[in-house]
Amino acid sequence: MKKVIATEKAPGAIGPYSQAIEVNGFVFVSGQLPIDPETGAFPKDCIYAQTKQSITNLSAILKEAGCGLEDVVKTTVFLSDIENFAAMNEVYAEFFKTECPARSAFEAANLPKGALVEIEAIAAKK
Repeated sequence: MKKVIATEKAPGAIGPYSQAIEVNGFVFVSGQLPIDPETGAFPKDCIYAQTKQSITNLSAILKEAGCGLEDVVKTTVFLSDIENFAAMNEVYAEFFKTECPARSAFEAANLPKGALVEIEAIAAKK
């Protein structure tokens, strides 16, 4: 059975999609832009701050689904500029320390709203 996951602690969808969907013990989290849900704005134009906000949003959605970052099995990181990979990776490593998920990361031109990063994830509930 499919269940829609939604929380006000992460930015709402900016199109016809859900923040996340849970099905068969997996949680599929849509790409998270670095939007602060309280202000509706991006943190300063800095890959460090934007990566932190994207993962914070991802974490809030996972929490609403009853799991956490430790349950993530796969992430996909979209970068507006692959030159930001090392800086993004530095912040990413602060959140994923052990038993890191599988990951893909690549440059994608023109992310929504001019974001520097967007991160999506798949988690397996225990």
